Amino acid sequence: MHSIRLEERYARLSARKILLVICSLAVLVALIPVAASVGAASLPIVDVFRAIAARIFPFLNLGINQSADTIVWDLRLPRIAMAIIAGGGLALSGTVIQGVMRNPLASPFTLGISAAAGFGAALAIIFGVGVSGSGESLLISNAFIFALLATFVVFSLAKLRRMTPEALILAGIAVMYLFSALTSSLQYIGTTEQVNSVVFWLLGSLAASTWKNVLFVTFIFFVSLPVLIKYSWDLNAMAAGDETAIALGTNTKRARLICLMTATLITASVVCFNGVIGFICLVSPHIARMIVGSDHRFLLPISCIGGAILLLISDTLARIAFQPSEIPIGIMTAFIGVPFFVYLILTRRRGYFL
Repeated sequence: MHSIRLEERYARLSARKILLVICSLAVLVALIPVAASVGAASLPIVDVFRAIAARIFPFLNLGINQSADTIVWDLRLPRIAMAIIAGGGLALSGTVIQGVMRNPLASPFTLGISAAAGFGAALAIIFGVGVSGSGESLLISNAFIFALLATFVVFSLAKLRRMTPEALILAGIAVMYLFSALTSSLQYIGTTEQVNSVVFWLLGSLAASTWKNVLFVTFIFFVSLPVLIKYSWDLNAMAAGDETAIALGTNTKRARLICLMTATLITASVVCFNGVIGFICLVSPHIARMIVGSDHRFLLPISCIGGAILLLISDTLARIAFQPSEIPIGIMTAFIGVPFFVYLILTRRRGYFL
């Protein structure tokens, strides 16, 4: 009888968490037309709905304004889509890396990914050399390849210490400082215009988002998502420590390697197009953990949706706060993230961070 009650309570708790996922998705969808309606040229939400419906259902003959169609589909929706997929991807990666390393301050950038991508971008901007392409494609390919290279170096160093979470973090910090020093060296010898371009890229921006870029990041995201969902049980087991996870049948080395490589791939695809966007991968997992607890079956989707909402709101505020100018998205996410972390420090119990 007691076990039946426990099963019923567990079923109700799971249903409540599923409802939270659905509600958060509804909030995200509701924010899309709002974000598309504001900017340097404001549009009524009705016109936004008509512009979206006219493309999806062309047989309706809604007769929309051509300028509204251009603003919505060519300028704002690609940026909104990138904010959603990039925010979700960064939050997902941050949640996975925090779970794998059992460290609330761990993130994709702890592994040196952002610093390496920044060096690749600086190399393309200042010297015009890199892996492939020219101009913007050279910058993107450089950032992507160097982000993956940083992870390879971190894993190689950590393997010497049997891939423990501590070894990964220490190797990541070493790689991060190495690439940061290399980027600073390039800035030191670059021209004023080149240095300004590097700094702007390092601050992050969604302004250059196109449907082609969105399609690439979306493909990487949806290929990686099932892999991480599959390992949600292993992440739950590893949260109790490697010894407990091994006793429960988890191959911790394989799970850690696959999860970290997948999270790195998502982060690299986001960073190479948008520059460095901080705090999303740190803040979103904590918010999600406060809402649904530490069960990664629910923590991963809630964190992902929360990251999408957070980055969409941040980018919208960055566009409209100082019109007609806009501030880099990395600055806006820091303004939002810092107060939350101060609140977390002052109000959460000590055990929350363990």
